[in-house]
Amino acid sequence: MNFFKKLFKTYQESSKEKKANEQEVYLSLDDSFVHHFINKGGKFLYCTSINEVSKNLKNILQENNWRKITCTDFDLLKITEKIDISVQNHSSESVPFFTSCEHLIADKGEILFSSNQLGSHKLASLSKHFIVYATTSQLVKNTGEGLTGIKTHFSGNIPTNISSIKNYTFEVEDDNFLSYGNNNTKDLYLLLFEDL
Repeated sequence: MNFFKKLFKTYQESSKEKKANEQEVYLSLDDSFVHHFINKGGKFLYCTSINEVSKNLKNILQENNWRKITCTDFDLLKITEKIDISVQNHSSESVPFFTSCEHLIADKGEILFSSNQLGSHKLASLSKHFIVYATTSQLVKNTGEGLTGIKTHFSGNIPTNISSIKNYTFEVEDDNFLSYGNNNTKDLYLLLFEDL
């Protein structure tokens, strides 16, 4: 009889431990995004002012010995004016690409782009080094909300070439057969500006 009590007692304790370990943790959108983004190898810098964005951009460029960047976004050119860097408006695989994005996907830590940022270029044909400027108001829960946001924001003229960067470490291989031949892995820095 004692043997059965001990056996059932240990079984009950271990099942309680499993339940405690299996409980889901609910994070806010920004915490969830940062968690997934960093786990995928992304580099994240939080900024509370535009001056801080410029300062962090300058530090990224100095850290990597980059003397020029590609930037096709006129709004972002204002940020580059504050630092001493050569800016080109045509893409090159060897020059880092400084851009904005459509949305930040919290549940996967991905960054969603469209033709507004990429033009007609595919992600795989652009530089392997990306510096992305985004705001906290661009955070969405999942890809569906991101696509809905694009559709709502650009209701009359929906952009094309919608794609996302899924990995930020080149050593990670994507086993998803749907991604075969479409390597969107980028060495990515995110300058996240608090606008809420």
